[in-house]
Amino acid sequence: MSLAVFVGSLVGVMALGVPIALALLVSGVALMLYLGIFDSQIIAQNLVNGANSFPMMAVPFFILAGELMNAGGISSRIIRFAMSIFGHIRGGLGYVAIVASVLFAGLSGSAVADTAALGAILIPMMIKAGYDRNRSTGLIASGGIIAPLIPPSIPFIIFGVSSGVSITKLFMAGIVPGLMIGVGLMITWWLVMRNSDVEVYPRKSWKEVFQAGRQAIWALMLPVIIVAGLRGGIFTPTEAAVVAAFYALFVGLVIYRELKWKDLYHVLVAAAKTTSVVMFLVAAAMVTAWLITVANVPAAMGTLLAPLIDNPLLLLLAINAMILLVGMAMDSTPTILILTPVLMPIIKMAGIDPVYFGVLFVLNTCIGLLTPPVGTVLNVACGVGKIGMEDILKGIWPFLLVELIILILLILFPSIVLVPLEWLT
Repeated sequence: MSLAVFVGSLVGVMALGVPIALALLVSGVALMLYLGIFDSQIIAQNLVNGANSFPMMAVPFFILAGELMNAGGISSRIIRFAMSIFGHIRGGLGYVAIVASVLFAGLSGSAVADTAALGAILIPMMIKAGYDRNRSTGLIASGGIIAPLIPPSIPFIIFGVSSGVSITKLFMAGIVPGLMIGVGLMITWWLVMRNSDVEVYPRKSWKEVFQAGRQAIWALMLPVIIVAGLRGGIFTPTEAAVVAAFYALFVGLVIYRELKWKDLYHVLVAAAKTTSVVMFLVAAAMVTAWLITVANVPAAMGTLLAPLIDNPLLLLLAINAMILLVGMAMDSTPTILILTPVLMPIIKMAGIDPVYFGVLFVLNTCIGLLTPPVGTVLNVACGVGKIGMEDILKGIWPFLLVELIILILLILFPSIVLVPLEWLT
């Protein structure tokens, strides 16, 4: 009954259009009233404890790093470098978008930020060159969800804090699935574009490619520094976020000199606004997580899924189907915050590696970002590409299909994640 009260109140309040963070608090209050333990002090205490987390400090710093990169000219140089390599190939701008998505993923860790930054630059170029607007926008939206998989990743940080799983291991485990999505999108784009007739840019000379690479080298070094530092134990994920922010500030101000001191105020304000949204969600979800534990909801879920616990494959298929359905109606951050404390005890009972499950969970919620009606990345791409929801769905379905196939492959073959994880950690 506790589960029904929680889910019913949460869905009911969200249906009224209440923001998700406030809906979480309302559902928490409803659960407290049902249990007969209502106390405003408990709510306030859990709100404070939810935000008062050292690992969560990585979130504002990675968000700040992403804003500094966009303002400091790092983003444009990455696109220019990818253009110098792939611009002359048929459908080359699509490959540029995919490669840039992979490179951007190692910089910001935010699917929405990457989609907005890439879309604003590349979609007008693709339309001008004769590419289909719906398909181009769908490709860039699909590439945007690579960002939460390749370190640094804000969803991995949130999952790690919520579950107690090593954030460093989650970062390392996400690299191969992120690259798999990049390769999968390239193959799909080749199949889609093999008979197309679009403008092809002139081939760049080796000298021009070298110059573009030299200009982008400072940007390309950041993912290398983060991965090497984490694997070598030089710094923690939280410290890596500070390193990323300082590095982006230094490169923008001193190396590229596109970031001016007067721009810092606007950059800090933009980062603060994004951070406040994420952190309020986290704080509100901690109230709900505490009440879920008190109400023994994980045990109730465990009872429902008990017949599948002895079969990890069927259990993972059932859980991922549920996450996919929830992800269609809810953004990735609240999905992770709400379902993690419910599902982790079941995952541990079934003997499934929690890091491996974290990768599946985050990938699944990322796919939810591309599905209506809530799909945040989908809505951002529609805004940047100046098309409607129905139009982008016509263009995105081949790329969404290949990402679902990759999710199924990861479920069927856990070694795809676990074998590289052993080497990287």
